[in-house]
Amino acid sequence: METRQIEVTCPCCQKRLAIDVRTERVMRAWSPKDVDEAGKPKVEEKDWDQALSKVKGRESAGTGKLDQFLDSERGKAKRLEEKFLEAQKKLEKPDAE
Repeated sequence: METRQIEVTCPCCQKRLAIDVRTERVMRAWSPKDVDEAGKPKVEEKDWDQALSKVKGRESAGTGKLDQFLDSERGKAKRLEEKFLEAQKKLEKPDAE
């Protein structure tokens, strides 16, 4: 899904705002001292470190979720096999009528 953003300057505080057109939400805001001559946000080393830590956090969370899902799927096969065997036993036993 494509997100379309526009950048505007707030007339009150002079901050640059990145707004998602589809959701009508402010995605980012930069003060005038945080942008370069071209109007783009300045990126410093601490910003890269924060981004890297976010990516690593997502990676570990994704791995944990995958392991949890795989365990659930392994258990599902065992539970279905048990239910199948129970159903077979019910069919083999004659009803006491």
